[in-house]
Amino acid sequence: MKPQQASAVSTNANTAVGPADLQKVGHYMAKLGVRGLPRNYQLFHEALYGADRSMSNEIAMLGTHPSQAMLDEIGLKFRLVSHCGLVAEKSQADTAKMLRDVAEQLSEGLKRKQNFVHTVETVTQSVNEDPMQSLAAFSAEMDFLNASLTNLMLYETELTERLKDEMEKIDTLERGNAAIRSAAATDRVTGLPNQIAMINQLTELYETDSAQGIALIMVDIDDFRAFNAKFGPQAAKTLLKKLGQLFRKSIKKNDLVVRMPGDDFCFLVTDVNTDGARAIAARLRASVEETLIYASSDKNDPGCLTISAGIALSVDASSAAQLMAHAEAALVSAQTNRRRPVQLFMSSARN
Repeated sequence: MKPQQASAVSTNANTAVGPADLQKVGHYMAKLGVRGLPRNYQLFHEALYGADRSMSNEIAMLGTHPSQAMLDEIGLKFRLVSHCGLVAEKSQADTAKMLRDVAEQLSEGLKRKQNFVHTVETVTQSVNEDPMQSLAAFSAEMDFLNASLTNLMLYETELTERLKDEMEKIDTLERGNAAIRSAAATDRVTGLPNQIAMINQLTELYETDSAQGIALIMVDIDDFRAFNAKFGPQAAKTLLKKLGQLFRKSIKKNDLVVRMPGDDFCFLVTDVNTDGARAIAARLRASVEETLIYASSDKNDPGCLTISAGIALSVDASSAAQLMAHAEAALVSAQTNRRRPVQLFMSSARN
């Protein structure tokens, strides 16, 4: 698949959208009365052009003028990249509300303690001013003081329980958020990490100055669009799953392989130089050609899968975004020159 083409397979990362596709999506959204938000464009693009028809069916069931909340619920369910930020926003809002409730309860507890201290001071002052007061009067004041202390202790007990419940809610929310973040960073088709996971790891490596000796290898399945059109989305999805399994076994434990938009995969390889990166890419290509052979009744179709690969080195990139751009540029060169299916991005300083 060429980078500018839209994938026929649904992904949980942004797919490339052509002008014609975008126009169709916008027309469909306008017909249903849906707001032109970026996340709505991705949602409807996936529904119209993705392989997972269940998303399209769920949107259709909403009818015309669906609420934004309903649309966002579908986007979150299918873990679209454009909707991941909503999880963080809701999490922050829920946590902030819980903390405000805790602060209000603590403030109320402080007021009650101050009132009790004032009551003790008042009773003490009364006893000091009239040490000869009757036993009945003194007993009444002690009863009042005891009742105030009892009420304070009851409130403190209730407050402790409420605070415990709130903290348990916050812990549960955090565990849920962690599960959602993990799901959002996982490709639904292959089970591999997705583009979000790779960007997060690359960004962390560059922010901590750990991006040394790193190679990013971007791989694309040759003629995947034709394969998808010929054999159908289900066969294409099965092929992607097999590729994911093969690629997972092809890397070191500490390296990362991710499913990118469409039929692209990326390998983040550590402790490697130029020759090592080239060797890994060549080995991946050979492994795919030798392993993934599919049945075909077409005599002109040998039934062998091939891939193109673009390599970029961290020594040539000052940021995660630049490293990804270099790998994509190298992949485009490999795709347009089948005689050199594995190509390395070369900076001007190294040419």
